[in-house]
Amino acid sequence: MSFRWPNKDPDEQLDYSIDWSRFLGTATISSVVWSVNNASGVKTTISGGATVNGIQNVAQSQSTDNKTATINLGLGTNNTEYTFFCRITDNTGSQAERSVKLKVREK
Repeated sequence: MSFRWPNKDPDEQLDYSIDWSRFLGTATISSVVWSVNNASGVKTTISGGATVNGIQNVAQSQSTDNKTATINLGLGTNNTEYTFFCRITDNTGSQAERSVKLKVREK
């Protein structure tokens, strides 16, 4: 099951987050890796400043309590739905991944 973020305009640069607090319990996020499907549908890691399939990862961060992962996105191709993947490793060494969809639409 994928989550869904609100639509994004290609001209907007916005933060999008996944709150892991319920999943983590007392654990905290140690590392985060963001990926997005490329134009061929292949999951591709998207690091800060990189552009994949027309959408740009401007920056990424973790909340001060290390329970939320955030990616700042710019650009994007109009009428394209992107699938993002957020993979975390927590302070106990456990790993988990969530997918979320983002539709880019001219507003």
